[in-house]
Amino acid sequence: MSDSSAGAAAGDVVAAAASTAAGWRRAGVAGAAIGVLAAGAAAGVAVERLTVGRGMRKKARLALDATGPYGSLRGTPGRAVADDGTELYYEVDEVEPAQPGDGAVSRGNGPGGSTGNGPGSPAPGSTASGSRRRRLFGRKAPAPVTVVFSHGYCLGQDSWHFQRAALRGLVRAVYWDQRSHGRSERGRAQAEGVGLGIDQLGRDLKAVIDAAAPEGRIVLVGHSMGGMTMMALADQYPALIRDRVAAVAFVGTSSGKLGEVTFGLPVAGVRAVRRVLPGVLRALGTQAELVEKGRRATADLFAGLIKRYSFSSRDVDPAVARFAERLIESTPIDVVAEFYPAFTEHDESGALPAFRDVPVLILAGEKDLVTPSSHSEAIAEVLPEAELILVPDAGHLVMLEHPETVTDRLADLLVRGGAVAAANVGEHGSTAQQPGR
Repeated sequence: MSDSSAGAAAGDVVAAAASTAAGWRRAGVAGAAIGVLAAGAAAGVAVERLTVGRGMRKKARLALDATGPYGSLRGTPGRAVADDGTELYYEVDEVEPAQPGDGAVSRGNGPGGSTGNGPGSPAPGSTASGSRRRRLFGRKAPAPVTVVFSHGYCLGQDSWHFQRAALRGLVRAVYWDQRSHGRSERGRAQAEGVGLGIDQLGRDLKAVIDAAAPEGRIVLVGHSMGGMTMMALADQYPALIRDRVAAVAFVGTSSGKLGEVTFGLPVAGVRAVRRVLPGVLRALGTQAELVEKGRRATADLFAGLIKRYSFSSRDVDPAVARFAERLIESTPIDVVAEFYPAFTEHDESGALPAFRDVPVLILAGEKDLVTPSSHSEAIAEVLPEAELILVPDAGHLVMLEHPETVTDRLADLLVRGGAVAAANVGEHGSTAQQPGR
């Protein structure tokens, strides 16, 4: 299948007309509704009528899954143990040692889809770098600055693909999967019926830092729920922020009042959904197998909803849109259900002043329907010295939609935080379709 046919087939002429939905099974409708939640949105989206045959769309999705490079980068694996015994999976990308005569490190994901593992590049997971501390005059060299990336709800560490490709070898970086997401273990406390709060995620982040970056300065980078996790960390461990944090980046996140978000829907409809949603989620969480079947049965609607609530641009690469869909659909429905209540209770505005003494980047898409840019502006009001960047024509997954902007601003923050000497990152590529594709 050519790139153009795959792009046209999976290029998001998606979603079924409302008249079609009436004939679906109840499980299918429930699965579609949860698909919206998994994208961080709410039910009730009107979608366009399909114009491409189901078989062609399925073939296109399979082709994109087989050829897409996104999410293929791997580092040295490790596991941290949370306070309830949950094993949290992380990976470390070490600094690539400079070679005599070498210029600045420049490795990354170019427009052609390279993951930065070409000739001459260390294999993924290589530890031939900063992990071996050189001794200078009989003293151990200081630990390098470590950048810790925390992902959002229903995503995983691979959601940082473009930034990881660009920074690979330039800085020491830790990417981790939040509990019950990605390769991390299902939250043991939640499996036993204990409710989940954002404060638990803050303690999880502390466990990852203790295991993967026990020494040296750190830079915290968080998207959506990941940013909330960082706020919870600051609330519970202010000394850690004061003593070790060199810089902070909040991407598409919120310090509270998520219960007021309308997701671009009529206010009255959102209020009605919120009244019944907790009970519906609890019920669906107990019927995970049935709901997952329904979500698979409504894959086209699911893809359309994800695109609406993840991106704003019309020219997002179909492979990137499919990558986001795969990340979100991999989150089990019972995990979606147990995490959701934590967001309505989230209020960490009181923790933000802990970041006043370090460089802070606050970045969001102007058209984010999940954590609207007004929430980033609210964070900036508490942190007036922070750099506030609102990206035009960008939605919730701004780091995938406009990686060039996110990576460039992040690189500048790393310079200000002392993590790198110069903002010379690798090519980060573009998600926009190239002419002739």
